[in-house]
Amino acid sequence: MEYPNHSLSKDQLLMLYQRMLKPRLIEEKMLILLRQGKISKWFSGIGQEAISVGVASSLSDSEYILPMHRNLGVFTSRQVPLNRLFSQWQGKAGGFTNGRDRSFHFGSNQHRIVGMISHLGPQLGVANGIALADLINKRKQVTAVFTGEGATSEGDFHEALNIAAVWNLPVLFCIENNGYGLSTPVEEQYKCANLADKGIGYGMESHILDGNNIIEVYTRVSEICESIRRDPRPVLLEFKTFRMRGHEEASGTKYVPQELMDFWAARDPLENFASYLKDERILTEVLEVRLKKEIVHEINDKLSEAFDEEPVPFNETKELGDLFKPFNYQEVSPGDKTNEIRLVDAVSQGLRQSMERHPNLVLMGQDIAEYGGVFKVTEGFLKQFGRDRVRNTPICESAVVSTAMGLSVNEMKAVVEMQFADFVSSGFNPIVNYLAKVHYRWGQQADVVIRMPCGAGVGAGPFHSQTNEAWFTKVPGLKVAYPAFPADAKGLLTTAINDPNPVLFFEHKGLYRSVYGEVPEAYYTIPFGKAALLRSGNAISLITYGAGVHWALEALDEMGIADADLLDLRTLCPLDVEAVYQSVRKTGKVLLLQEDSLFGGIASDLSALINENCFEYLDAPVKRVASLEIPVPFAAALEKEYLPQKRLRLALADLLAY
Repeated sequence: MEYPNHSLSKDQLLMLYQRMLKPRLIEEKMLILLRQGKISKWFSGIGQEAISVGVASSLSDSEYILPMHRNLGVFTSRQVPLNRLFSQWQGKAGGFTNGRDRSFHFGSNQHRIVGMISHLGPQLGVANGIALADLINKRKQVTAVFTGEGATSEGDFHEALNIAAVWNLPVLFCIENNGYGLSTPVEEQYKCANLADKGIGYGMESHILDGNNIIEVYTRVSEICESIRRDPRPVLLEFKTFRMRGHEEASGTKYVPQELMDFWAARDPLENFASYLKDERILTEVLEVRLKKEIVHEINDKLSEAFDEEPVPFNETKELGDLFKPFNYQEVSPGDKTNEIRLVDAVSQGLRQSMERHPNLVLMGQDIAEYGGVFKVTEGFLKQFGRDRVRNTPICESAVVSTAMGLSVNEMKAVVEMQFADFVSSGFNPIVNYLAKVHYRWGQQADVVIRMPCGAGVGAGPFHSQTNEAWFTKVPGLKVAYPAFPADAKGLLTTAINDPNPVLFFEHKGLYRSVYGEVPEAYYTIPFGKAALLRSGNAISLITYGAGVHWALEALDEMGIADADLLDLRTLCPLDVEAVYQSVRKTGKVLLLQEDSLFGGIASDLSALINENCFEYLDAPVKRVASLEIPVPFAAALEKEYLPQKRLRLALADLLAY
């Protein structure tokens, strides 16, 4: 291997050698421990150390880096304590995830490291969000994010590159092209000659680097980073390298031709660099032995600390308590002055006042800037708050959600508007696998609200009418709000934005302009997990939320039913189960109403909870009423019968007569 001309000092060269040597010696030890059954799994980066070390060494300590499985050199170059790494790999509490996740699936804000999830792609968008926060705050910094050649086929890769290019985000996208995605060779993964060529389609600068040449990696990446700091923009780097061991050790490498293994073995980044340093009389045998001894001693000492640590104990209170970041709810009482406004205006007002209250809040969504959003919720926001904070996005829901996650990592808040709640399916993965799990895994908050215009009754058909709250109430780590009235919509939205945890905020578009109410002018909050008892009675409990509240009011009035409890849940997670139980114990009869189709919805879980906790108080079976088990139809006659209003009246009459 030939090394390029450079101006690196002897100390810099030795630093790079030591930084590559350390992860190599750790890995060799880990492979022994794996065979001894002392660790459960290992993803080897042997032969790829020059990339991790070269990139990490090119960034400043204040700049974020998002590594993957084979980037141990990132962690060691950032001086992450070895005892904590070893504890992490053993599932001990001394690691970074309290035994809740394994290997490199963690982050450490102290070290400006954000680890991966197994779905790979979302971390590219997270890097975008971190870089966006730096750009908005005029910090001349670079964010580096790693991916393998296999993950470049994922939609998240393309979405993230597109956003970064359109917004000129200072992100270094690092592709480690190591020849195989598990056992699939590159010729079965993509057709282009080089992955760096994909940058052309995004108008993005790109480069191909020898990933086994530490001097080339370090000098070129250092130059590129310095250029990005001066002129913020994304850059795509393809590092040509090879994976010398299995995807993980159990996979083996039998599928790799031996001549290919031999070729790359001769290009070992550590051995070649050591030979170069010896030829240059920079590394002596004595110094090499001393450095290896020092690192081996450190490894053994820190391993002993990790092995001596007791296995992580199960504590149910702690496990449940760590699901969400603690939120110290601050009650802000509304002023006396109110106006009668529509629900859509209340949402807009709450959003605007939150933007005024939180200068670190960024709004993102399709057509939300000049156009003001398809429902005009953000009309006028661009002029008041500027383009940095009110951002039109390309049509790429997954990367936008991931970008919001990155903003939260870098100490900002984000509200994402799904143009229609139906479209959230394109952003489902980062919501349920990143936002929902990140605090439980390693204590990182996901300060993100996703606004969800939803619901049928407006003739919008199967793809613009779903009320899909049950997709998310099933996922631990997400909060879900679903207001029915303008005052609730404003107060719950401001609370959602204050809350450092991810919130799905459902806004029924059929109520946007049809429901009016007195709403305080001033900023105020309403707590989550507190249902509203709208009517009180003893004969029956009607429990619902969203548009169901208005259907219930109409049915009770039309049928002349005055002796009924009507409970508006307002938030579905957290759920005010005590208010539910209190009403059920009083009336003995329960009708649960939801707009969503019946099976697997909120009503099903509520019914189970009531039967488990209030069975002895029931005078009749719990009754559920919902929409039909079909997609939402378009034609007015079909949609009318799909929705549950008619069935609601029949069920009320049957239950009262039971």
